[in-house]
Amino acid sequence: MTTLANRPQTALLVIDVQNGVVDGTPKRDDVVANIGALVRQARAQRVPVIWVQHNDADGLPQGSAEWDLVPELARDDAEPLVHKNYGDSFEGTDLEARLAERAVGRLIVTGAESDACIRSTIHGAFTRGYDVTLVGDAHTTSDKTEWGAPSPEAVITHTNLYWRYQSAPGRTAGTVDTADVTFSPAS
Repeated sequence: MTTLANRPQTALLVIDVQNGVVDGTPKRDDVVANIGALVRQARAQRVPVIWVQHNDADGLPQGSAEWDLVPELARDDAEPLVHKNYGDSFEGTDLEARLAERAVGRLIVTGAESDACIRSTIHGAFTRGYDVTLVGDAHTTSDKTEWGAPSPEAVITHTNLYWRYQSAPGRTAGTVDTADVTFSPAS
């Protein structure tokens, strides 16, 4: 139902599953395992897997151990890697072009951080006309309670809750668990 013309395909988006982003996050190993299962499922069904990697000179300098994708997830060299400097994976990147050349109008979103790059990207995709499904047990965030934020678990729960009820004309949104993900084309 995407509002993007001639874009019936679905893609799996793996956002910022980097050592320095997910280390120490709640259920880190479960989240990474769920993302790994989705990557395998997408590959088996010939669904594009798009990887996003954040660059930040202060905390995630390119080429550092913190910047590297987690070792449990191996990107295939044929799968696009989008480098970003902002929360929204579309902002200042070639993500839109990568999706357009694959006729993608529906995104299945996983990764980190729930209250930053995940939220920015799901909203950015939705306002750009994509159907956006967030995988509720395949995203996580770090603890920011010292700055007044809710606990990471509460942030994840809240993100899942409000995205489940997101709506706009001509687009679909929702939250599902890994076991319920389907890579069916956008209708």
